[in-house]
Amino acid sequence: MKLVIVGGGSAGRTASIEASELGANVTLIETDKIGGKCVNQGCMVVCALNDVVRTVQANKKFKKLGIIDSNPNINFKNVSEGIINTTTKIREILTHETKKAGVKIVMGAAKIEEGYVTVDNTNYPYDKLIIATGSNPFIPDTNGNEYAKTYKEMLEYPEVPEELIIVGSGTIATEVAGIFSGLGSKVHILCRGIFLKEVDEDIKNYIADVLLKDVEIHEHVDVEEIHEDGVTTNEGKFKGEVFLAVGMIPNSQAVKELVETGKRGEIVVNKRMETSHENIYAAGDVVGGIGTTPVARMEGVVAARNACGIAAEVDYKYIPSSITLHHDVSYVNTGKEGVEGHIPGSGGPNAYWDVLDSETGMTKMSVDLETGEITSISSISPSSRTVLAYMSKFMRDGYKTHDFENFVEAHPSTDAVYKLIRFFAGHEQESK
Repeated sequence: MKLVIVGGGSAGRTASIEASELGANVTLIETDKIGGKCVNQGCMVVCALNDVVRTVQANKKFKKLGIIDSNPNINFKNVSEGIINTTTKIREILTHETKKAGVKIVMGAAKIEEGYVTVDNTNYPYDKLIIATGSNPFIPDTNGNEYAKTYKEMLEYPEVPEELIIVGSGTIATEVAGIFSGLGSKVHILCRGIFLKEVDEDIKNYIADVLLKDVEIHEHVDVEEIHEDGVTTNEGKFKGEVFLAVGMIPNSQAVKELVETGKRGEIVVNKRMETSHENIYAAGDVVGGIGTTPVARMEGVVAARNACGIAAEVDYKYIPSSITLHHDVSYVNTGKEGVEGHIPGSGGPNAYWDVLDSETGMTKMSVDLETGEITSISSISPSSRTVLAYMSKFMRDGYKTHDFENFVEAHPSTDAVYKLIRFFAGHEQESK
């Protein structure tokens, strides 16, 4: 079976390896760089910049305590060059891994037709096709939008901006604010609506009051015009470089004549990642769903399996989400109600010196005491991203609070989740 996959990002590359291992003859077509947005412009770039920020913040703390005597100056140009060099190496590894799995990689712009895809006048016929073309940042039709940057240009600043205006209210806006505030910029976040509306209120307040304590957050602000040196809003003028983080637009233009798309241009799919065309599947940001790398990979695997004749469906329950800041913020929310409890973060690795400022993070959980079901978890700690990924698996598999009574942690750790679970396990027994 000939399978062509258009898009070499998280969804497409994962789908290509899965399908090749299942015996398909796979051709993966990528316009720009293998690894897609996550590796080349998004997640990995944010991680890299946060490593620098955490070093700067640790330096300031140790200097304040009299432990060291230094005042680091950030050369943002060198930071950017270092990230580009590291990303290039990661991309080489991913490319090697993909080819080793038996996937043929074709670089170039794809023109998608019925039954074949053309790249540079060469046709690649397919029995099945997977569209994994990702998304691009939404650019609002605002006067002066040419003066604004997005995550795609984040490494193009010649130096750390003295003042930065971030338009947006979600994860990207929050992460960018944490990065540049930590590097010394005076940062304003302008939210058209509510800041981080999907995040638990207590967790959001901790983010605003502690992790972004030097950032000014403005809600219910409409940007009327963008200037080279700032913006005009319904609340007045704000001065600084302008950064847009106001959503994503699916890259579905190349296939709109072949499959059904929605109002925002997203390709309409079912749980099998099937489109309206019997031989075409789609996965990742182009379907307009949750929009995280792990979800894109999951969708890519499901699309590949179904394309290869193996029935599979995506399961969006208990999906963990995260925000990369000084301490990572991670959460899983089922939408169900429960009894709430919270606990301060632990003073373990990468949080020990935060004990003095009472800034070790926090963990919050809600539980149905009658059944022991964990209905939501939110955690702010250096280990929260790893811990919450495993907790989402346990929740998906039906584990209850009493299943963790004999849990033994690795010590020292900044994980406070198990402490809350044990607490709730005791109250679960009392309620019966």
